[in-house]
Amino acid sequence: MFHFDLLQQSDGARRGVFHTPRGDVQTPTFMPVGTVGTVKGLTIDQVAATGAEIILGNTYHLRLRPGHETVAKLGGLHAMCGWEGPILTDSGGFQVFSLGALNKVTEQAATFRSHLDGAKIVLTPEHSIEIQQALGSDIAMVLDHVIALPASAAEVEDALARSIRWAKRCREAADRPEQALFAIVQGGLDPVLRQQCATELASMPFEGYAVGGLSVGETPEEMYATAGVTTRHLPAEKPRYLMGVGTPRDLIENIARGIDMFDCVMPTRNGRNALAFTDEGPLKLRNAVHREDLRPIMDDCPCLACRHSRGYLRHLFNAGEMLGPILLSHHNLMYYSRLMQQARAAIEQDRFAEFANSKLRGWGYEPVPCG
Repeated sequence: MFHFDLLQQSDGARRGVFHTPRGDVQTPTFMPVGTVGTVKGLTIDQVAATGAEIILGNTYHLRLRPGHETVAKLGGLHAMCGWEGPILTDSGGFQVFSLGALNKVTEQAATFRSHLDGAKIVLTPEHSIEIQQALGSDIAMVLDHVIALPASAAEVEDALARSIRWAKRCREAADRPEQALFAIVQGGLDPVLRQQCATELASMPFEGYAVGGLSVGETPEEMYATAGVTTRHLPAEKPRYLMGVGTPRDLIENIARGIDMFDCVMPTRNGRNALAFTDEGPLKLRNAVHREDLRPIMDDCPCLACRHSRGYLRHLFNAGEMLGPILLSHHNLMYYSRLMQQARAAIEQDRFAEFANSKLRGWGYEPVPCG
């Protein structure tokens, strides 16, 4: 029910289509994050208007509230939030990592305390799949063991081996053919371990493969190098997803290294804090320089925010009006979506390196993406 067509490559970048029962996803693509069944501050129609074709929900947060059983009774995540396209759900592994002081990981499960009420939660690979099947997402992620970087070689090897064993348990527990299952490659920053993990997971029948365990403390350059090493050992005929990343630069650099899918809270989180992404770099709209500025954020942007002046947008934030975060969240998601559209066009025209370097220079960076 799921398959990936690799249409073209250019300078290491890939242009493809991931076919799902709820619609095709053009790649490379960016997935807006709807952690608890909503992309913060925006209606589903507003999210769709940005050009997004797939969104993300979170297993851990939806298990806590309203509860996966409740979501199922409301018709599943699609019916509950009104999104008709594909949805990917994270497994909860990153939340286990982020609640480090509250968790304990054993071979059987991750046991931790809810950040809401302190209730004890036992998350096994099987339970993660059970939750995601109740949510009814189109793509489910295996439960993996995420650790902070830097970490010792022993810690990285232990988390890698456990992630492979947990991936097998998730594969055995999954029994819904209408839900694709993606594996997650771990291995820290060690290229040998990344190759080992990627090779083992690639031998199993997953519909896609994610590069996990990054954006957890390493430098951008370390992230890019690790992603590049990992993708070289993943099947060309399956989509590749870099989890939780990132800035516009991160997206371009990692597309050049063979990544097809991304997600991150950065567009909406920054939008709520008066920062807009542009081709000239981030624009901080609280700054006094924008007080009487009649220009939009970007002249050619069709988003809701760019119908207004920078001065008006600054006023909304300074006045504490909720419209300011809504408008900038819409702008940032549309900026990311248009960046992906432009990247796809550049790959189709076999000029991705030229396109990437133009974007990087506009943002103040010089490195040439490497394929």
